[in-house]
Amino acid sequence: MNIEYHKWWSPHLNRDMEFKVYGHGGKPVIVFPSSGGSFYEYEDFGMVEVCRPFLESGSIQLFTPDSIDKESWLNSAIPHSQRIARHNDFERYFFHELTPYIRQRTGQQMFMATGCSLGAYHSLNFLLKHTDVFDAAICLSGVYTLRFSVGDHMDSELYYHSPLHYLPGLNDEAVLERLRRSSLVICSGQGAWEEETLRDTYQLQTILRHKNIPAWIDIWGHDVAHDWPWWKIQMPYFLKHLGY
Repeated sequence: MNIEYHKWWSPHLNRDMEFKVYGHGGKPVIVFPSSGGSFYEYEDFGMVEVCRPFLESGSIQLFTPDSIDKESWLNSAIPHSQRIARHNDFERYFFHELTPYIRQRTGQQMFMATGCSLGAYHSLNFLLKHTDVFDAAICLSGVYTLRFSVGDHMDSELYYHSPLHYLPGLNDEAVLERLRRSSLVICSGQGAWEEETLRDTYQLQTILRHKNIPAWIDIWGHDVAHDWPWWKIQMPYFLKHLGY
């Protein structure tokens, strides 16, 4: 299996950014790290290995950019406005640096987003806000508001980074039609550490139905915890059933 390591200086983030590439072709799948995770955690926790059949067949290709969540949403030492600004820097890096690189390299215009825990939040948020780049997402054990970062505080800037807040007000028919054609998987267990995930998943399901956006909402059993052993089962399961 092809594995590559890349690093370049990002002018949008004013720091080096690293990522890895796994596979040789197929649908570009962007993997957003879990809470406080890094670009190599997907490999370290065995997720790349369980995706091996899809990678070796050329059905998908994984791109695992590094996270800056410790500088943005997870940095409780700075004001909300600075967390938002730093996250916006990451979005500029992603869409003005990494996206053109992946498109030029693969010849593919549209990507899938995926992630576990906080990576699932990023995956859904990027799909909803950037339907010109993403047309699929597999979100495993995610929370879809910013309570994990700012509690119950909400203002006009935070609103547009909190899917359960802004999605009900999304009325752009062109965007909604693209979302209705997308492939969206939202999965949560009912076991340990999945309480917030389960709550947000059910709330998201209600909003998506109201917006007429098809989604595969899959609630797993009471033994299914918020942890890598379950995510290693879920990811290949969903890839297979999506036809990759």
